[in-house]
Amino acid sequence: MNDPIRPTTPPAPATPEFATRDPDSPAFWDERFASGFTPWDQAGVPAAFQSFAARHLGLPVLIPGCGNAWEALALTRQGWQVRAIDFSPGAIAAARDQLGAHADVLEQADFFAYEPPFKPGWIYERAFLCALPPARRPDYARRMAALLPEGGLLAGFYFIGATPKGPPFGIERAELDALLLPDFELIEDDAVSDSIPVFAGRERWLTWRRRGPALDLQAAAPI
Repeated sequence: MNDPIRPTTPPAPATPEFATRDPDSPAFWDERFASGFTPWDQAGVPAAFQSFAARHLGLPVLIPGCGNAWEALALTRQGWQVRAIDFSPGAIAAARDQLGAHADVLEQADFFAYEPPFKPGWIYERAFLCALPPARRPDYARRMAALLPEGGLLAGFYFIGATPKGPPFGIERAELDALLLPDFELIEDDAVSDSIPVFAGRERWLTWRRRGPALDLQAAAPI
């Protein structure tokens, strides 16, 4: 007798096949935005970000690798001075759709050559360092130090622990410290409880202060 035909569980959806494999190319990210494959996108504003923003009202903020720019929208609605950049045309197009009337805070630009229209008091890190090929990490540290004034803050989410491939490219804590401690001091280090699956259990909220006198928050606030 023939074995009965048993129902089978359908396979999980496969990751789309993409032509570009180099995350240092805008085309890599354009393909993913075009297909809607953005597993790094929280589609909202994380709690640690909201808490930090509430404690540092008015700091001019730069958001590199902004993607869909949820955080840029939240800050802009509150009257913050914001510039959100991404080198991917697809990311900027998606962010423009999201920000609507507030889209003037967006700019397509390469972070490593970018000069913002104001001196940022805070640079927000979210899925930017871990999107970069590891060879770009020294460039990241140098550019962050060059853009921030003494006392300025580099604050956000860091994906801790090396990964065999990426993105996201995890970084060992000792390597991160070696990158940033020459120009920054660590002033906050907190666990993250609302990570999305791709980052779960590996994120820390870290706040780094550019070495030098503390930033005058009152002077940095927009008039």
